[in-house]
Amino acid sequence: MPTSFSDLDPRPALSPLDGRYAAATGGLVDYFSEAALNRARILVETEWFIHLLDESVLPGAPTLTPEARAYLRGLAQDFGPAELAELAAIERQTVHDVKAVEYFLQRRLAAAPTLPGGGGGLGPHLNPVIHFALTSEDVNSLSYALVIKGGIEQVWRPAAEGLVNDLAALARANADLPMLARTHGQPATPTTLGKELAVTAHRLRRQLRRVQGTEYLGKLNGASGTFGAHVAAVPQADWPEISCRFVEKLGLSWNPLTTQIESHDWQAELYSDLARFGRIAHNLATDMWTYISLGYFTQARGQGTVGSSTMPHKVNPIRFENAEANLELAAALFDTLAATLVTSRLQRDLTDSTTQRNIGVAVGHSLLALDNLRRGLAGLDVNRAALAADLDANPEVLAEPIQSAMRAAAVAGTPGMDDPYERLKDLTRGQRVSLDEIRRFVADLGLAPEATARLRALSPATYTGLAARLVADHLKDV
Repeated sequence: MPTSFSDLDPRPALSPLDGRYAAATGGLVDYFSEAALNRARILVETEWFIHLLDESVLPGAPTLTPEARAYLRGLAQDFGPAELAELAAIERQTVHDVKAVEYFLQRRLAAAPTLPGGGGGLGPHLNPVIHFALTSEDVNSLSYALVIKGGIEQVWRPAAEGLVNDLAALARANADLPMLARTHGQPATPTTLGKELAVTAHRLRRQLRRVQGTEYLGKLNGASGTFGAHVAAVPQADWPEISCRFVEKLGLSWNPLTTQIESHDWQAELYSDLARFGRIAHNLATDMWTYISLGYFTQARGQGTVGSSTMPHKVNPIRFENAEANLELAAALFDTLAATLVTSRLQRDLTDSTTQRNIGVAVGHSLLALDNLRRGLAGLDVNRAALAADLDANPEVLAEPIQSAMRAAAVAGTPGMDDPYERLKDLTRGQRVSLDEIRRFVADLGLAPEATARLRALSPATYTGLAARLVADHLKDV
């Protein structure tokens, strides 16, 4: 019987994000892993403990010493493999993740008096303060908001901004490099390579601004959002104000009106923005793949890789293909998260619990795609000769400016400018036409000398309008 990989220690990764692609996605482990979530829960629980005592919310509770605060805050900061294993062992008994955190912290209070210099007044007598008037979803809503905010702002956003910056730099470098446009896949009005790249950079930057504006919400108001237990225990306290100050102290926005759970609407908004960013990046991946196929880019800097196991000449655009696939996976997951998390039956159901555990998977596929896109762009060289040859082979694209000039001349009263579109269609559609033939056509039109000279001097390579200026004017903030 073959060896079961599930018996190995450590086991091989089930997800490619934690195996084959771990080097690209490993930075997310500090935010979206179960360990990171539990560290955030410990932070929330200990900061709530400190908040209650520092604000003298609970009558008779002691004032914390600086040493006690440092000890409590160190529990999250120093949460490592040994603590993670201990917490997992507790959870096997409780079969409840947040309750396990509470018991874990009770053990730490019991251990505090044995520290050098004493526990600063901490000890088992303060166990009732741990998890005071909290429901699991108070802890979870704040913990998830913290880890999602951290993961997006510290890992995903820098990678996304790096992609936009790389693309913008490539756009600026090629702002005036003429390129045949292809609308519907057919030769069309020339543009510049830089302008087309700038369009995508501009689109991605706009979506990044939406992500940057995310409002990370958290709640702390009890089992059904009424502060019922809070008021029953300490009726004289202004619990909404205490809750608001605490949530904002964590760097989050306070949601004052919820059921047992924070409604997750902000998460749905964020995931929709991330999915949209990814779909635009997917468009970049497919366009770059197509440009490589057309010969507009070479991948000479990828020659050290094996492009094909049997065809030595090949260098495949694998970075863009990998990005394309991972962006599709990410979008599917983000769409599911956005659609699912906004719904909860009555005051609470558990559908969000397992759903939220997959946030990191969605972000991981997105991050992996960003890494591949950046590496793909870095391995490209522009094939100027191919771009020029493509333009030279399609002089018929000049039919547009000529018929437009004829229209303008007709408005100005120049005779002989009838049916400009049809006349250019007869000249160019369904047949090959040379640049010389087009210039002879212009010479015989009877346009004003200045217009005739301007149009006869035009070539596909010079017919790029304001493309270079658009790059300069509108990539300033990208």
